[in-house]
Amino acid sequence: MEAKKYMNPYLAGFLLGLLLLATIFITGRGLGASGAIKSGVIAVVNFVAPSHTGNTHYYQEYFKEHQDGALKNWLVFEVIGVVIGAFISGLISNRLSFKLEHSPKITSKVRIFAALAGGALFGFGAQLGRGCTSGSALSGMAVMSAGGIITMLAIFGGAYLFAYFFRKLWL
Repeated sequence: MEAKKYMNPYLAGFLLGLLLLATIFITGRGLGASGAIKSGVIAVVNFVAPSHTGNTHYYQEYFKEHQDGALKNWLVFEVIGVVIGAFISGLISNRLSFKLEHSPKITSKVRIFAALAGGALFGFGAQLGRGCTSGSALSGMAVMSAGGIITMLAIFGGAYLFAYFFRKLWL
């Protein structure tokens, strides 16, 4: 079996830095993915219950900022591009696989539940923290924000702290 080839991590980090720099230069803001999810949720709520969005201060403030519509936010297109780019990258490097990987010590159901629960908690935390890791940590650190540096330390510190307790889900 041929070994899977990955991009050099130093080159990938350098290219991510250039992308972040270009994004800040062009848009005046950094990268972020949680804003795209928020835009999607707001678009669905507006479609299902437009009277609710019209009567809620939170939604009214959002629509004042995004007058063209929630799904026309550039972050939505960023996340769509990330998904398409990841698919193309996996296809080109022969790493595209639609199988669920997990430890032999757990079942597929436990792995799926853990992934969904972790994603939901991370999304909730991103909303509380006013941004995801790419928005708060990477973009914040790129402009030497104290909040971005603290966020990055908290993310890695929390990961090391909790890895011991959740390692059975992967090992």
